[in-house]
Amino acid sequence: MSTTETARNRTAFARFHDATNTGSVEAITAMIDEVVEPDVVFHAPVPMDTTGAQALKQVWQVLLRAFPDLRVTAEDVLADGDKVVCRNTVTGTHRGEFRGLPATGKTVSYSEIFIFRFAGGRITEIWGVVDVLTQLRQLGALPA
Repeated sequence: MSTTETARNRTAFARFHDATNTGSVEAITAMIDEVVEPDVVFHAPVPMDTTGAQALKQVWQVLLRAFPDLRVTAEDVLADGDKVVCRNTVTGTHRGEFRGLPATGKTVSYSEIFIFRFAGGRITEIWGVVDVLTQLRQLGALPA
């Protein structure tokens, strides 16, 4: 893979990441349509009744409904060949239902790591690890 392709993938990822911090489901959905293949494959549990880009859109709808001030801070972004890896810190205030838990008003701060594989400048596969245990503990859904 050429340096140009790696740079293109990193730029597409940056645009996608920037959209996730708009707080706008519409902006995120538009960016998903632009940079994510409709049949993107997830190698992480996605608790949705759908697959592909539609599942990714639903994930963001659920997250922003529960945490309208959600922020994803990229701590590290590494791009090599067809993959972009990011280590993030996610923060937000629990203002709506999430995983069956009514709004608590509590803030969360948790870590996640994602690997995105690109083909033709679009995301075709996603691997992800999210620290859901920390998230649920901070919301009071699990003992500390």
